[in-house]
Amino acid sequence: MWADAAKTDELAPGGLKYARVNGVELTLGNYDGTIYAVGRRCGHMNAPLDDGSLDGFILTCPLHDAQFDITTGKATGYPMPHHHSDETRSPAMANEARANHRLALKIRLLDLATYPARVLGDTIQVDV
Repeated sequence: MWADAAKTDELAPGGLKYARVNGVELTLGNYDGTIYAVGRRCGHMNAPLDDGSLDGFILTCPLHDAQFDITTGKATGYPMPHHHSDETRSPAMANEARANHRLALKIRLLDLATYPARVLGDTIQVDV
């Protein structure tokens, strides 16, 4: 059932937007002028994908950089560890980071649900 999700002027080219349609949380993405709708939560650790980034058709999770093809929902890149500064880590912090990364790699990376999207006038609609 098609339902209004957002206005077209709320989603810039290359942009992402959160939408809730009929109780389903979505991330809308504008890739090359076409609107795509995928499940909002990362298939790795449930992070909100609308806080991530869209580079071409690749949607990158803000938490661990898992990557997905926004056109198909397929996972394309496994999570990567983050090191947020140039400071040298203490041995204890470095060990913890390595352990966290090893654990993160053992968590399955699931594809995203996809939903048909269309534009009618100035409104984005999604079929959920």
